[in-house]
Amino acid sequence: MPILLKSGLHILLDEFLIESSSNITRKVNMPVRDPSIPNPIVTGREDGCFQPYMTVIRDAASQRFRLWYGVHTQDFNTGQSHIGYLESEDGIHWIRPHQALTDPSPIQFGVSVIDEGPHFQNLAERFRFAWHKDGLRIATSPDGLAWTPLASRAVLVHNHDINGIFWDPIRKHYIATVSFYIPGSKWTGTRRVTKHSASDDLLHWSEPWLVLAPDDKVDDGETQFYAMDGYLARGDLIVGMVKVLRDDLKADQPPEPRDAYGIGYTSLAWTRDGKHWTRDREKFFDRHPQKGAWDHAHAWIDEQVLVGDEIYLYYAGYKSGHKVNRFEERQIGLVKMKRDRYVAREAGAEGGSFKTPLVKFDATAMTLNLEALAGEVTVQILDQDNRPVRGFTRKDCQPVSGNALASPVRWKNPLATLNGKPVRMEFFLKNARLFSFELMSGKP
Repeated sequence: MPILLKSGLHILLDEFLIESSSNITRKVNMPVRDPSIPNPIVTGREDGCFQPYMTVIRDAASQRFRLWYGVHTQDFNTGQSHIGYLESEDGIHWIRPHQALTDPSPIQFGVSVIDEGPHFQNLAERFRFAWHKDGLRIATSPDGLAWTPLASRAVLVHNHDINGIFWDPIRKHYIATVSFYIPGSKWTGTRRVTKHSASDDLLHWSEPWLVLAPDDKVDDGETQFYAMDGYLARGDLIVGMVKVLRDDLKADQPPEPRDAYGIGYTSLAWTRDGKHWTRDREKFFDRHPQKGAWDHAHAWIDEQVLVGDEIYLYYAGYKSGHKVNRFEERQIGLVKMKRDRYVAREAGAEGGSFKTPLVKFDATAMTLNLEALAGEVTVQILDQDNRPVRGFTRKDCQPVSGNALASPVRWKNPLATLNGKPVRMEFFLKNARLFSFELMSGKP
């Protein structure tokens, strides 16, 4: 049966839309630190940052960036935190001093916020806040500043201190990310693993199911997960950021200080059905290689924010190790990437190609997200017997070059003449990187 390609974005993260390929390489497109950004943008010493968890939301009306993060208590309690709050005009430079909001009830760790938007049916509960204290707890607020508990108890019990919530806009329900510290059949010892649970009302949750777990056959050492966050729906996919923890490694040899241990980096994960997640084994964002850098030991992306043609990736950085000087060395930084450029399909000067499975679509136009300043991409369309369709052969396609997020693909014939027909798409790349394509319906 042909795959129904909906109008919209199709990111080439995995092999779902690749039936076969030749001379094509899959390459994770790691974000690059920008020295013009004054990282860390939120500090431990000045802003009281204490935990690697945060929420960044850009207000639709004011366009201001709003940041909620974990700040330490006055007595520097390692097992308790408060809600820190900052605002920014550009998402980089924050208006200080920060606010320490009043706790809805005692908070161990976590600061996960959802904004339901100005048209939410109950504006007194427009903002939702999740944190850990004996499990998942939920509070609501009209403005994101004054919080009222939704329940007097934990609404979902789990045995490790990491959790968060997000709204799945495709399945239209809430998802809780909850951490468990458990043994398992695929890994040795007891490890931190990640489960999900679903809810329609934030009070009643399904039985959690496993989404991230180590596998000693493919994962090195004591791979663990400080859960997953930074969820962003793109097309049919939800893309998440996985915090990989390796407490069996050290940032430096010998470590500094001598008792320092643990490194952390970020990898990608994604789901097409909201239930089953694919975790990329490659690193997406790594710790800074320079000894003494503020993010030399850990670099954990915790938030993705769409800003025009870019995605702002906010991350927690640790300088020395997992449990070292946590009141000063756990800080927040920012890197940027062009929209949807998580993974590239690449070919060099010799050229390469890949072909989709049999698909059907209803579209009038196609665009490509590509980087081909000294190269090109062409697209050929084949019938169900793998024969080029007249008007859509490789020669009928104008080569697409440049560096753009939405370069149009043009053939001799209108794309809409193929609507509803089973076809394959064949992409030819030469000195090019292709990240995604998009199908548009309506007037071309």
